[in-house]
Amino acid sequence: MELLYYARLVRRNWLLLLLSLGIGVGAALVVTANTPPKYVATISMLVSADEREGGVSAALQAGALSQQRVQSYATLLTSRQVVSQIATGKDANAIQASITAEVVPNTALLRATVNDTDPMRAADRANALGATFARLIDRIERPTPKSPPTVRITVVDKAEVPNAPVAPKPQLNLALGALLALFLSVGALVLRDRLDTTVKTSEALQRVAGSSVLGMIGYERDARRHPLISRNNGRSSRAESFRSLRTNLQFIGVDQRPKSLVVTSCLAEEGKSTTSSNLAITLAQAGWRVILVDGDLRRPRIPDYLGIEGSTGLTDVLIGKARLQDVVQTWGHSDVAVLPSGQIPPNPSELLGSHGMRSLLDQLTQDYDMVILDAPPLLPVADAAALAAIADGALLVARYGKTRREQVARAVELLSSVNARLVGTVLNFVPVKHNSYYGYGYGSNPTDHEAAQVTAPTPV
Repeated sequence: MELLYYARLVRRNWLLLLLSLGIGVGAALVVTANTPPKYVATISMLVSADEREGGVSAALQAGALSQQRVQSYATLLTSRQVVSQIATGKDANAIQASITAEVVPNTALLRATVNDTDPMRAADRANALGATFARLIDRIERPTPKSPPTVRITVVDKAEVPNAPVAPKPQLNLALGALLALFLSVGALVLRDRLDTTVKTSEALQRVAGSSVLGMIGYERDARRHPLISRNNGRSSRAESFRSLRTNLQFIGVDQRPKSLVVTSCLAEEGKSTTSSNLAITLAQAGWRVILVDGDLRRPRIPDYLGIEGSTGLTDVLIGKARLQDVVQTWGHSDVAVLPSGQIPPNPSELLGSHGMRSLLDQLTQDYDMVILDAPPLLPVADAAALAAIADGALLVARYGKTRREQVARAVELLSSVNARLVGTVLNFVPVKHNSYYGYGYGSNPTDHEAAQVTAPTPV
């Protein structure tokens, strides 16, 4: 499961990973180009003790003394006392840092390396270091000024001028830059994804809401300018998504199918009004007798989307100022009945939860096969909860990448607190790779296919 998670994460963000890879490789190239080359020269020296007395015992003691001394000499070789004799002033610190001494394991050999940006200088300094160190040990290891030294340093392998630099290594730098860029980018993506609580999958929405996802509406660039699916004869992936939503609604409670449905969302700008309008259109195209009621008495959007007059409508009927048949309008070729919101009242929640609204909803469910109520968002105001309490069901719309899981959970709690029935959810603004008609072409008259695919309910 974790492997599948990472595979999906990489597939969703492959462009960002490719960009990070390019930045990492570019940075490695810049670092490599601006790093001066480093040459290393090596010199080997043998530490030997005096064996003048002869015999096996003396030889063993001399060997032990040599191995004992060589450990101390490795530290002494890089000391300032030695380095100061081959360099003076500020160069001594740089040369001391460039010298490395090590003991060849199980031997009395001492190996010193000197690195420098100039190959000739590296070899000269290594040889000078060997000669200087040999003179220093010769002076230190004499019991008296005139006696021979007990331990000698012999240069067995002089430093040669190196042919190629040991650094920088372009291939290694490029590989490290690419790996580091990929590691950091994948880590950042995982961290962002773990901290991101927005809803981005139908599985997450279903898990949080505890209800089925009835539809996934794809994102289209011109959906804001053209929110309805009736243009282009409904031949778009977005229109097909609403037909799938319509089909799924048919299987919600076969014995107790909802006849009044409140469409709401957690917050504003999540697409609940366009979902209400397009759902009503698709139902009407399939032969349903459907009425779209603009129940958003705070920010009504239905008249703007459908291009109808909305100054008189639901509020006028609820206060007894107008009759229902006088304010219901018919829209489009599919004969969608529309009840606008009317004038914005000072008490929307009281009107929507009133006895008059309940009586009006009972009348509409008798006259129509489906009543779609576009309600305000659930979290900011209580209007949608009041409507959902008297309707047969509620449909919750969530916006991809914007609606948070905790907001969905809170919205479900509000619906549950008024004993409202959540029939399902819709994930809106889902990114799609292309706006094809799912790769399947209908005939010249798609509405005939729709009518055959989804039949209208038997009138009640």
